[in-house]
Formats: sequence, structure tokens, C-alpha cells
Amino acid sequence: MTLDDLKHAQRQRLLFLDRCFTWRGVARRRDLTDRFGISIAQAANDFRAYLSLITQNAPEYDAHLKAYVASPDHQPIAASSMLDVFGVLDTASDDALPAALPRAKRWLDPHVATVLYDAISKQQKIRIAYTSMSSGETAPQWVAPTRFIFDGESIHFRAYSYKRGEYRNFHPARINPEDEFQMDELDSPPPFDMEWHSISTIWLRPSARLTSSQAAVVRREFGFSDDLLRIEIRQALEFYFDRRWGLNEPGARLEKVKTETTLSQGN
Repeated sequence: MTLDDLKHAQRQRLLFLDRCFTWRGVARRRDLTDRFGISIAQAANDFRAYLSLITQNAPEYDAHLKAYVASPDHQPIAASSMLDVFGVLDTASDDALPAALPRAKRWLDPHVATVLYDAISKQQKIRIAYTSMSSGETAPQWVAPTRFIFDGESIHFRAYSYKRGEYRNFHPARINPEDEFQMDELDSPPPFDMEWHSISTIWLRPSARLTSSQAAVVRREFGFSDDLLRIEIRQALEFYFDRRWGLNEPGARLEKVKTETTLSQGN
């Protein structure tokens, strides 16, 4: 049996167990009953299912703790995001305020999204009223949307701008949703999107202004396995990467050493 053989609900419970063992080092049936509102019998069944997936260094039951304890050589069966990890480590659920910062709520107008999706699906161009954040002006322009993209916080879309004569990334929130959208057939296919089909390989290191001990902490925090941290990303998304990682901010802990761009062999 593998994780993929399980129904979604039980798979999520077993992944939670795995995170408990990986990040807490211990797990109890109560962890499952409190988290998912299931019965003790179902929790016991989940533990059996989880243990059947572990071929070596399985957690062992500690009668004194009345809990299963992870082996010192425990290996997770699945990767975890930092949000997943925090969800396991944060046990102070009775606090009046959460221990995590609120996420910025980025609004995406459903009507704008459906119109853009329609243009992408039909491979048509569309006239939008778009507000420039540099000039503050709202002006109509024709674009040929090709795909939606996600920067980790907001949804954007990639499109060929007939006004600029190049591909650009656009933010749907800057489109006037009350505008009368016009769609039309393409006179000819847009040019090849070189930036989208190019891969930027970026090498990072701790900032040169850091002391050796500070640099060692940064290497540990970002999971360096060598002297440099290697990141691959589409060239068209490199701007979002720089902003998300704060590479251009004063006091940045990481800095670029070099960037190499190559044409992707895939899509």
C-alpha cells in the first residue's frame, strides 16, 4: 500500500501524522481525534495504516508516554511546506490571536478572471482598460493573454501587449472590471515568448556584508548544501522571485552571484 492508494481524507490524516513524527518527534491518537474530529477507533486504524508504510526505522510505542515516538533515524514519507510545519508545531490554539501574521488578501474579480480565461482558451486578443502603477493613468489596450501565473501571493497573467510590442506580466486587479471588454480574432499568432521559454539559473550566496557566523546561519536557514544555492526559474518570473526573496531590499541576507539563461527544451 502507498499513500496514493488511500482516499483523500485518510491520506491527509497520515500526512499529518508524518509531520508530527518529523517535527514533534511524537504522535498520539488524540492528535488525530482533536485535529480531524474522528473516533479513537479510526485514529487507531490510521496509526496502523501509517506504520504499514514505514519499511524501516518505524516509530515505536512508549507505554510511559502513551504515545508513539519517532526513531532517531526517522525519514518523512512526504515533504512539508513551512506552513504545514507551523500547523504541527503551533499547539496554542486557545490564544486569542493567532501566532502567524495575517496573509494579505489579494482580490481577483471573478468577471475579469472569466473573461481572461475565455480569451486564453479561444486564443483571442482582448481590449482591457488597464491602470499603470507608474503613471497612474488608465488607458485601453489590446493584449493577447497566454496563461495565468502565480507569484506566491497574487495571480497575474502573461500576455502579448500590442501597445508595447512585447510580452508582459499583467495584474488582473488593475483592469477596470466595469469596462466593456472586446474580444477579437488574432490577425496573426503573437511572436515567440522568449522570456517564458527561457530558464534562468540563479546562484545565490549569503550577503558579503555578513560575518562568517551570520553567513553560516543564512546557509542553514535556506538549506545550502554547497557554497552556492542554485535556483531555476522561468526568466519571465525572475522579477517576482527577486521581490519575493527580498534580493533588492536594504539588508538583504542573500545576493546573486551570477545568472545564466538558457532556452528551455520543454514548454
